[in-house]
Amino acid sequence: MTMSAPASVGASERWPMPLPEARGEVSRLVIERLRGGPVAAELDPAAAASAVSSSRGLLEDDDVQLALFLLYELHYGGLAGVDDRLEWEPAILAFRRELETAYEAELRQLIPQPHATRDVPEALFALVEASDDGPGLSNWVETDATAEQVREVMVHRSIYTLKEADPHSWAIPRLHGRAKAALVEIQADEYGGGRPERLHAEIFAKTLRALGLDDRYGAYADHVPALVYASMNLMSLLGLHRRLRGAIAGHLAAYEMTSSIPCRAYANGFRRLGLGDEAADYFDEHVEADAVHEQVAARDLAGGLAADEPELADDILFGAAACLTVDGRLWSSIRSAFEAGGTALRKPLS
Repeated sequence: MTMSAPASVGASERWPMPLPEARGEVSRLVIERLRGGPVAAELDPAAAASAVSSSRGLLEDDDVQLALFLLYELHYGGLAGVDDRLEWEPAILAFRRELETAYEAELRQLIPQPHATRDVPEALFALVEASDDGPGLSNWVETDATAEQVREVMVHRSIYTLKEADPHSWAIPRLHGRAKAALVEIQADEYGGGRPERLHAEIFAKTLRALGLDDRYGAYADHVPALVYASMNLMSLLGLHRRLRGAIAGHLAAYEMTSSIPCRAYANGFRRLGLGDEAADYFDEHVEADAVHEQVAARDLAGGLAADEPELADDILFGAAACLTVDGRLWSSIRSAFEAGGTALRKPLS
């Protein structure tokens, strides 16, 4: 089966992300402030605190997660029509602090803190093994998913994967020695090893086009659920705070350690459906690369950082546990929706 691909656009034409629709009062306030229209008011941290206190659970709170995502996005590729100078606007940072502080607190309450009672790399492998509680979304794609369900999964992945690796790159200037060298080695592969067309984000954009999907960043911002933003916000939270450098290293380690086998399953599923090598290229690339990356990330990045800064060992494991928990909840929610004959998207694909 081959789907007609939209016309390719240059990478520069896929950015910046357009402002999406608000999902509640706090995201409405953020969007109005970023847009800078005549009714936009300065953001009041009290409004963020009120949204947090009234939330039934921040992890799946569409309004709060979208608002936090948009504020973090100022540090990445920016937002269409938004003044870049707002990135360091004190009132905006204060508003964001209310949201991210509450989000971090909920994560720490939700996720038991693993303790480094053994060698950190071995503790990471044990943590990953313990998190494997049965068939996941990649198994569904390999054996049962329809082509339309595959397209939906790629839409869920698009928010992160079209800027793959960027959140973890914040850690590079915060590390030293063996850990820094390991992170740069991993990121160099993620960014194509000097070949722009082999950036993993670019290969994924090709996958989207092969599936008849829009490869512009943020094209599906209004479609994806809160958990997609919760996953992205976790990475931004850990990457943008130096005090959490251990946690972002642990997050990347867990991410790489749980990538190779699922990517093989995705590639098998694509071929089962006749979607073609062009669509499967992204996953083929990761089968071998991430098998290498998992050892580098666990032993040289996380292990090297723990050896240099032993006080960060528990943070490394917390970052790994947070990755496994948040992403695990996201992917299992999509599979559950498919098994029930439904969709995990907020809006149907056209």
